Amino acid sequence: MKLPSQVRLIDVGPRDGLQNEKQPVPAAIKIELVHRLQAAGLREIEVTSYVSPKWVPQMADNHEVMAGIQRQSGVRYSVLTPNLKGYEAAVLDKPDEIVVFGAASEAFSQKNINCSIAESIERFAPVVEAALAAGIAVRGAMSCTVGCPYEGEIAPERVAYLAGLMKGIGVQRVDVADTIGVGTPLKVQRAIEATLQHYDVDHISGHFHDTYGQALSNTLAALQMGVWNFQSSVAGLGGCPYAKGATGNVATEDVVFLLHGMGIDTGIDLDALVDAGAFISAYLSRAPQSRVATAILNKRKG
Repeated sequence: MKLPSQVRLIDVGPRDGLQNEKQPVPAAIKIELVHRLQAAGLREIEVTSYVSPKWVPQMADNHEVMAGIQRQSGVRYSVLTPNLKGYEAAVLDKPDEIVVFGAASEAFSQKNINCSIAESIERFAPVVEAALAAGIAVRGAMSCTVGCPYEGEIAPERVAYLAGLMKGIGVQRVDVADTIGVGTPLKVQRAIEATLQHYDVDHISGHFHDTYGQALSNTLAALQMGVWNFQSSVAGLGGCPYAKGATGNVATEDVVFLLHGMGIDTGIDLDALVDAGAFISAYLSRAPQSRVATAILNKRKG
């Protein structure tokens, strides 16, 4: 078994993690979280989204957040854009990458963005074209690649279909996301194999939720296939407003502890990362949803 010698993590906490929080989080707190993450060594951070404030009021301060970040050289700042109107708003803030999203489940696509999978791709095509023409990178988030709250288990063929559509409109890399956290290693590997029909392993990332405690196992299963890009969320923040019962993303702290324990380089300072998670968790008035962070913080107290 040959594992990658290094892994690149994309922390989605500031966007995917916070968008599901009911209490408003001020722009200053979001900016500070981004600063703490990049100081800890994160080189890819998903900062905000440009969706209608009517649907996601937590992200209404997108311009303020992007304007307030002190950007570091070598750090990629990505944002979510649901349509051309969102892209036109986002491009004013000069993101390094935009993220479009689709689902491998027709039912989830209808619930999430009120259109079919094929219609969602038609909607994203001009967004991708505009971004690439402007020299902005494009990533595609593929939701529900192993399970859906409405359809149940998702066949790998559906994942391959979505990956092919993404490739067809010019999306440069894709995330294989277990949105509701029902994936197990073999199912995740099958979803990745399906994606490999259209993307090479260097342009595939794993995005796992920990609803059933399988996220780290699924991370290892992806590593065994050569995947070296992963998304995670500081302090385990996140969930999905359209997937009832889905808990947070796998905690970045837990993934880093796993990778470092396997001798895999991430470029991340775990102690500084734990402090970033403690910062946002303290603001939200709750304990970090990370076993590693909890253990380290308790050890410090002792």
